[in-house]
Amino acid sequence: MKTYQSDLNLETMSWKIEILDEFAFTFARSSGSGGQHVNKVETKVYLSFDLKASKLFSNEQAQMLVSRLQKYLTKDCQLKLSTQRSRSQLKNRELVTAKAIALIEAALIVQKKRKPLKISKEKKEKRLLSKKRIAEKKSFRKKLNFTF
Repeated sequence: MKTYQSDLNLETMSWKIEILDEFAFTFARSSGSGGQHVNKVETKVYLSFDLKASKLFSNEQAQMLVSRLQKYLTKDCQLKLSTQRSRSQLKNRELVTAKAIALIEAALIVQKKRKPLKISKEKKEKRLLSKKRIAEKKSFRKKLNFTF
């Protein structure tokens, strides 16, 4: 996954702070190493975020999020993420929150439209000339059939 650096203006920071209130967390027992500790502590963190119920994004932004985050969304447009990387619930909560914010931020970036390059007349002629030379070279390789 690509990471993007965002501008540190107040607008950008405000939605990141407000979105934390809309995240819903659930916890479960994590698999993996940890011995007895892993059997009694719920360190795996599930994050869910309802895109349709969120008031932070405009309709246009919400459509962008739905189209670009399809593989993370359920049928009712809920963003579902989970992590169990760390043995600490707090650390896993921070990791999954950072991942969600990074995904949303990356999905909201508007890509510039590509401008097609116009090939100059000189370049076209040069390319066609080189093609002719190669064709000539290959024509000399043919076997000549002489019939008497």
